[in-house]
Amino acid sequence: MEAFVTDTMALVLWLEKRKMPQKTRRIFEKVEKSETLLYVPAMVLAEVGYLSERRRIEIRLDDIATYLTKYGNILTHAMDTEMVRTAFEINDIPELHDRLIAATGMLLGYKIITNDPHIAASKFVSTVWD
Repeated sequence: MEAFVTDTMALVLWLEKRKMPQKTRRIFEKVEKSETLLYVPAMVLAEVGYLSERRRIEIRLDDIATYLTKYGNILTHAMDTEMVRTAFEINDIPELHDRLIAATGMLLGYKIITNDPHIAASKFVSTVWD
């Protein structure tokens, strides 16, 4: 089965029903039809909590938790020592939280759904957005 890793803004844009490219929208639709696996890095959960607390996004951590339990093919991916080590191998993404999200994609071997230009330009991961 096809699988992807999502970054924070991709998941937020989807759940807030904001504008996103058709290809990306189709991936999330396939996830909700149980045709595609989606991994949500633990860092995405932390970032949603932080952004929500700062009122920079409408979605709250509870909304993400509800969404995750609704679909059995959406899996959270825990942060562990291997992920942190891998994140520090990714030397072409400046922000730590983005490195941790990229490390999840790198370790799992899946494309990352992201519109972040630093992650998209990284030589360590493959991304999808258009």
